[in-house]
Amino acid sequence: MPPDVAPSIIERIAPVDACAGERTRAYLDTLTKPPGSLGQLEMLAIQLSRITGELMPRVTPPSVLVFAADHGVAAEGVSAFPQAVTAQMVANFASGGAAINVFARQIGADVEIVDVGVASTLTMPGVTHAKVRHGTANMALDNAMHCAEALAAIEVGTAAVERARQSGAKCLIVGEMGIANTTASSAMLAVLTGTPVAQVVGTGTGIDSAQQAHKVAVIERAIQARQADPDDPLDVLAKVGGLEIAGMVGAYLGAAAHRLPAIVDGFIATVAALVACRLCPAVRGYLVFGHRSEEPGHATALEALDAQPLLALGMRLGEGSGAALAFPLLQAAAGMLNEMATFADAGVSDKSTQ
Repeated sequence: MPPDVAPSIIERIAPVDACAGERTRAYLDTLTKPPGSLGQLEMLAIQLSRITGELMPRVTPPSVLVFAADHGVAAEGVSAFPQAVTAQMVANFASGGAAINVFARQIGADVEIVDVGVASTLTMPGVTHAKVRHGTANMALDNAMHCAEALAAIEVGTAAVERARQSGAKCLIVGEMGIANTTASSAMLAVLTGTPVAQVVGTGTGIDSAQQAHKVAVIERAIQARQADPDDPLDVLAKVGGLEIAGMVGAYLGAAAHRLPAIVDGFIATVAALVACRLCPAVRGYLVFGHRSEEPGHATALEALDAQPLLALGMRLGEGSGAALAFPLLQAAAGMLNEMATFADAGVSDKSTQ
């Protein structure tokens, strides 16, 4: 662990409770079903017990945290949309009109939108103003940000978790918004895993094949120029990352410190999760992977974390949308433990006792 990375929060992160998980594993076999018959849902229930330390974990109410920031590398023409769309989408989030707002309403989740680095000055209500700087620098020309700024953005994420926890949240859904953030995420992933850039770069918001080749070239040039240390996740985050990605890193660290399950969204969210786990390996046990993105780099990031997502719906939106759609599965896993009858309670014969 780098000595200057949010030491107070990392020191509070303990490994998940393996003993609680084993108690739940045994309890599941007393419920009115054949052992293991609910498959991955049973494994999810065991993980929730490991996270919370409880035989009867609860995941409601959930809270959605969306971190927004801009990227200087957008000036290189790597996105299908102009940088101004970041602020426009933040306004859409604040007014409740985005996909994540719709899905959050369906699961009864509060949504907090956090401006950690939008390039323009936002004045609209409904946004938490925690701007570290007005967007990152163009990583093709300079480090995306200073190390101290990356740390500050991480702390924005941990503070957001603290607010959610104090409001009663039992589960976190972490999302993002930032034009060109697939470029930053691809650069980070290539450095952290040693994977060729061309293998992790996809279409992002909808670029064509020629733009995709240009995007690969920009990232390769930035990686060569920045020389980020793959063994130092903070260095990688600062040199080729993003402020909203750092905010997500902080959210995962904060979730682990408070023993809250955090549902990881798609490609960008999973790269942030990889950074968090490189900073503190114990974080991995607190992460539930919501869905498999269509972005090609997502498979690489999932493999690096030995993660199997709950859903595969062909999505690539971001915002925390896939994670929100996965939340009902956590509800079902927790409900199974809290509400399902045992063989003894129901007066049903247990095959193992015959």
